[in-house]
This record gives sequence, C-alpha cells and structure tokens, in this order.
Amino acid sequence: MRLSGKQRFALVEAMMPKEKRSRLFIVDDHPLMRMGIAALINQESDLAVCGEAGDAVQALKLISEIHPDLAIVDLSLKDASGIELIKQIKARNDRIAILVVSMYDEFLYAERAFRAGAMGYVMKQETPERLLEAIRRVLRGSVYMSDGLNEKMVYQLVTGHSGLSPSPMEQLSDREMEVFHLIGRGFKICQISQVMNVSVKTVETYRNRIKEKLNIKQSNELLQYAIQWLQNKSA
Repeated sequence: MRLSGKQRFALVEAMMPKEKRSRLFIVDDHPLMRMGIAALINQESDLAVCGEAGDAVQALKLISEIHPDLAIVDLSLKDASGIELIKQIKARNDRIAILVVSMYDEFLYAERAFRAGAMGYVMKQETPERLLEAIRRVLRGSVYMSDGLNEKMVYQLVTGHSGLSPSPMEQLSDREMEVFHLIGRGFKICQISQVMNVSVKTVETYRNRIKEKLNIKQSNELLQYAIQWLQNKSA
C-alpha cells in the first residue's frame, strides 16, 4: 500500500523515541530536494522530519498545526519570498528555530535571513555533513554560518564597514528584492500584486525604486537584468 506524505510522517513520528528526536519541517518548492533532505535527516538517531511543504501558504498552515522544533526554509518559493515566510513563522511562534538552505549567495542573503529571524544559513552545494552540523547547532540555540561569512560579519562589526565595494543588489530592501525575483521569474505586475498581497500601485513603486537603485531606465531592461541575474545565481 502506497502511503501519502502525511501518513509517512505520522509513521515516522510514531516509531521515534519522542524524548530523543528533534522534529524538523522542510519548506522547498522542489519535491526531489525535500525528499533528499528528509532521507538524510531520517537516517539520524536524534532527528526526524515531521512535515514538509512546497509553498509558503501550506508551510504556514502545517507549521502552525505541527509546531516543529526547527524549520528548514528555502528562499526561492513559487508563491512568496522565503525571507517573508521566515518573518511570518517567527511572528506566529518565536520558539521555532529556522535554518535557511538555499542556492542563493550567502554574502547577499544571509544577513537578510538573520534579520528576519533565521539562526543559520547553508548553501545547497554544501556537504550533507555540513547540513547536519548546521541543523544540530541551530537546535542548540547557536548561530550557524560558513567560515567566510563569519569572517566578513566579524570584520564588519569591528571596523564598521565590509571592506568591499557594496553590490547594487545590497541596496534593495527585502520587499524590493522579492519584486526583483518575481520579475526575473516572468511574473507580470498584476501577478506580483497577488503573490505579495499588495496593490498594483505598490508593486509599481517597488519596481521604480529598484530601477533607480540599479540605475536602470526601462522596465524591459530591468526584466532582462533580473532574468540574467537569477540564471547566474542558479548556475
């Protein structure tokens, strides 16, 4: 008999010693990625996946019902920004720890994720051992980041600046970055309005601010820039 995803997680929970295993929830819009992470986690004696979701709406609903110890969140979701999802999870239940696992450059996104409420950031190209290390560290209440990012943030704290020329993308706010991503994925202004639950006028305001900060004049030029930027980041 083929079990549904919900039945599989119920079976895993029933079999695990509840006093020993931490309960993890996975949010990623790629089923194979969720499956791979779940398989890795469920092999561990102290960890177990209690649920998963492929979009932000489903994630918020299930996390509110399940109350996991930790949520593993991808930043690129079909229906929302992972950064905004992190903020919403923490607003509903601040005790849930959050670890970001993303293909996006940690030097640009990790600080945004930490400000939103995440306690760790792991690039998807890292080894399984690094992911497990990050999970356990965040579950203990510590922060996890790569050595390179740690050095950058310590340097910035000590000197008051990063020591690098700031990227134009770093000037974008979290909401502007969300609009930029959706533009790059081919969403029209009205579609972005629906995804972000804001007015068309608000989206147009965000788009104009993005063009100004990136020194782009035309909307078509912004579209091409966004598409190319996302392709480079996912390569």
